[in-house]
Amino acid sequence: MAIAPPSPGSEAALPPLSGGPHRARLGVISIVACFGGLLFGYDTGVINGALQPMSAELGLEALTEGIVTSSLVFAAAFGALLGGRISDGIGRRSTLIALAVLFFVGTLVVALAPGFATVVVGRVLLGLAVGGASTVVPVYLAELAPFEIRGSISGRNEVAIVSGQLAAFIVNAVLGSTLGHLDGIWRIMFAICALPAIALFLGMLRMPESPRWLAERGRREEALAVLRSVRAGERAEAELAHIEARLDAAAVAPRGRARLRALLADRWLRRVLLVGVGVGVAQQLTGINAIMYYGTSVLEESGFDRSAALIANIAPAIIAVVGGLVALRLMDRIDRRTTLLIGFSLTTLCHALIGIASVALEPGDPIRPFVLLALVVAFVGAMQTFLNVATWVYLSEIFPLRVRGLCIGIAVFAHWLANGALALAFPSLLEAVGITGAFFLFAAVGALALWFIARHVFETRGRSLESLEADIASGELFARR
Repeated sequence: MAIAPPSPGSEAALPPLSGGPHRARLGVISIVACFGGLLFGYDTGVINGALQPMSAELGLEALTEGIVTSSLVFAAAFGALLGGRISDGIGRRSTLIALAVLFFVGTLVVALAPGFATVVVGRVLLGLAVGGASTVVPVYLAELAPFEIRGSISGRNEVAIVSGQLAAFIVNAVLGSTLGHLDGIWRIMFAICALPAIALFLGMLRMPESPRWLAERGRREEALAVLRSVRAGERAEAELAHIEARLDAAAVAPRGRARLRALLADRWLRRVLLVGVGVGVAQQLTGINAIMYYGTSVLEESGFDRSAALIANIAPAIIAVVGGLVALRLMDRIDRRTTLLIGFSLTTLCHALIGIASVALEPGDPIRPFVLLALVVAFVGAMQTFLNVATWVYLSEIFPLRVRGLCIGIAVFAHWLANGALALAFPSLLEAVGITGAFFLFAAVGALALWFIARHVFETRGRSLESLEADIASGELFARR
């Protein structure tokens, strides 16, 4: 039946969610898309255990090790920027298919690399793919999900990321413990990544395009068909009317290069972009990826031997997955802003405790490595339960449709630059000031992040993307906060 067009900021016009085959279809779509997150996690985590045998075979030094590790991360910054723009142009689904190919090619280049330079080339290709996936997958899921459960649907990508990291750590530990004596074992560690790349490519061929992207392009019938596949019929029609009402209200928005100029000229869009950049950078400066990239080195510094550190390194990855699953339960129950405040409070406390413990327990103390491991696990658990999932969900929600790919690309570009700077500098930082200085520094940054969240972050839970966009355009969203 015909649905009267709602006002752009109203969720009341949408019928409630109902069960049925469409809910299962949405679940399948989220699983397939999250192979992009799994690849993100595996490719960023595999270096943790592969770096030492790679260095031994290729003759890498501290600087070249840092370049190999950080090349993926810096490339991911540009992949995020380009991925967002490309997905605005050709669609979220088509971009994910292209990224699957890039993941596969990058994996082959690294696995077959004859030397340092080729490894870096392969890592750059993988970084472009990782960065693209980090922007496109959350947006794709957010644009397909109903607003009532958008947090738990979009958050699945972060669980896939840490699951990929856990898989990488387990593969590293198993191969390192059983076949570590073989030359080129690190090549096998990397080659395994080809399997989820194939799964993402084949799976996305059967998945639909984002209905919001289709609606913006005027492809109404296609958008309605997609919505009907993941919603009950009446809800699908009402939601499309809701989307179209907001598109009509924003019909004068510019396209192409003019979008960036318009973005910078609009005070409210600038403010939203700065909030997104701030949240993304703050999440990285907790030092979470220092643990994910160099966790084995941190544990060796704390007192474990190499073999024990490889095995102990699995513990933070396990708690990350557990925390991610808990976070999915919380995302549609606790406000995003509250979640972020809790997360930064807990991670800052853990940083301070790690610094204190590393001073109080001198090297050689038999309980030192186990206490520091427990605190690192607590930090990762707090990070994953309250910050990582919330950050990616929040970034997928806050930007208006016509500039969503561009804005999330810029925000995640800054996120990856902070990640890359940390990846490049952390070995030198650890060497210069040890665990104590590094984690006290992270605690100081965490205190600044808490101030930023309390001062600038607005709430998004329980709001449709269109109503958020309407309140951004009017400035009402900031007044309400």
